[in-house]
Amino acid sequence: MTLQFDVLARDGQARTGRITTPRGSFTTPCFMPVGTRAAVRTLDTADLEALKPSVVLANTYHLMMRPGADVVQQMGGVHGFTGWSGHVLTDSGGYQVFSLDPKVDDDGATFQSTYDGSTHRFTAERVVDVQLQLGSDIQMALDVCPPSEAPATAQRLAVDRTAAWAARARRRFLEMNGHEAGANQFGIVQGGIDAALRAESAARTIEVGFDGYAVGGLSVGESSEQMMAALEATTPKLPDDQPRYFMGLGDPVGLVESVALGVDMFDCVLPTRLARHGTALTWEGRVNMGNSSLATDDGPIDPHFPASPAARYSRAYLRHLFNVDEPSAARLLTLHNVAWLLALMDTAQEAIAAGTFHQLRHRVAEAWG
Repeated sequence: MTLQFDVLARDGQARTGRITTPRGSFTTPCFMPVGTRAAVRTLDTADLEALKPSVVLANTYHLMMRPGADVVQQMGGVHGFTGWSGHVLTDSGGYQVFSLDPKVDDDGATFQSTYDGSTHRFTAERVVDVQLQLGSDIQMALDVCPPSEAPATAQRLAVDRTAAWAARARRRFLEMNGHEAGANQFGIVQGGIDAALRAESAARTIEVGFDGYAVGGLSVGESSEQMMAALEATTPKLPDDQPRYFMGLGDPVGLVESVALGVDMFDCVLPTRLARHGTALTWEGRVNMGNSSLATDDGPIDPHFPASPAARYSRAYLRHLFNVDEPSAARLLTLHNVAWLLALMDTAQEAIAAGTFHQLRHRVAEAWG
């Protein structure tokens, strides 16, 4: 069964939809927590079951290194290994590999493991095989993601190699009967902040024919204005009847503004990373638990979000936990931050259906602009 996407409502370019796979269905727009090593940092599977995210991410590079894709496969794939019965999306690991200064040629990338220094090679085909071993519901094709400050020649080469690797990845996925295994595959659009390159990359990726399409290579150091301009040049080129996924975006304003441009899926480590450093996402903007003004604040972490898993605890108590390095502090704040972003996406779905999405955009801009 191939992935099916049905648009349920629209408000301008923003849309709500339902994605259906062999595992089940979920609604969009949605935020997907990142479980890099088959675990969302400080949380367990029971926590995720309570939070009810539509999809959880896992990282192909890290799981291939530790414990090894063959071990994960023997344990029933990511689902069996973690005890998570919901949807799993695996990224290609390309972003991690390209941060390791690999030796890249037209065939693939050779790199050294950050774990033990051993040498490995990623090709478009190899990444498909590993992700099939991991057993994810949605896998990503290997792409080339240059840094935002990369020169035009590097961006051009990235687009060309990404397109060539996309065709090879799709061919391998179909040869390996990926759909029969319950998987679906997304292609990735590159092009930096160059609108013409973005449009070209979108066209070449669509020509391959994937089950969904991702926007990669943004939110990697460029300004928000540059990011949104590049996204605006990309999303209209992507099929209306297939999911659109913005990779690596988690700030509330960016999420809502990207939904306004027709994006359906998002992931980011931002909520978990901020939580570990004592920062909460709230309708009052970021709240730093280290702030001395919270020492005797008996109010909840976000008075405008009573459904927070950490709502029973005062800001003063949470601040205390961080000040004494209590491990539960990061866990409680992670639960809150992830729940907050999931609720923001639920609110976006409701606003689009009601035709009031512009009001949500204004509210988020006021709180976070």
